[in-house]
Amino acid sequence: MCDAGMTSTSKPTALIVLRNRISAGRIHSILHQRGWLTELCGDGDRAVDQYVNLKPDLVFIGLDIPTLDGHVAALEMRESDHKARIVFVTSRTRLAKAEDAAFSAGAVAVLTSPLTQADFDQNWDAINGPIPEAPGLADLDELYPEIDESKPPVPLGRPMDFPSLGVDGGMPPAPMPPTTDPSPEPRRSRLPLTVALLILAAIGVGAAYAYYLGWHWHFWDFYPSAPHRQ
Repeated sequence: MCDAGMTSTSKPTALIVLRNRISAGRIHSILHQRGWLTELCGDGDRAVDQYVNLKPDLVFIGLDIPTLDGHVAALEMRESDHKARIVFVTSRTRLAKAEDAAFSAGAVAVLTSPLTQADFDQNWDAINGPIPEAPGLADLDELYPEIDESKPPVPLGRPMDFPSLGVDGGMPPAPMPPTTDPSPEPRRSRLPLTVALLILAAIGVGAAYAYYLGWHWHFWDFYPSAPHRQ
């Protein structure tokens, strides 16, 4: 969002493009004491449009802003107006990166937060001094490559040849069920043979016992004087 200040052109105007509202408010307060008008904006892409429409005398911009990097936004401002006077505002930890962006975009100064009145007093002459060249403009097209619509579209690859699904494009024949060996015949039970053997054994034992009894009584018939077993 961009908040417009006073629309009178009798005073110099500054565009403040910062994510940090505290730093933006501090710059607004210091410039107001110097008789400047300000417009606040926290979006890089909209800030470029605001610059083209407003043509401010001074721009304070940070690196970390939404939608468009502060470095690229500054280059686009310089591309639209080679007299754009830009000041980068950054933290001390990102000072080296801000100095590189300032050289690329031809900024007039780099200020570090937290900002004080003394910072403005020490850099005010440089802020209002000569505007350097912007060597980064030569690389701006590489940051935003354009698509050449005159080139024919890349043809798609040859479609893959899929095997036929069957005769005349029909469904493939259903697979045959796997053949199984007939189940073996169950073993015959040995129970009848066992029973027969037991019967034969019983008959044999009975016959032997009967023979023994018959011989025993026949013996006493011939030898009555023989002693009997108790």
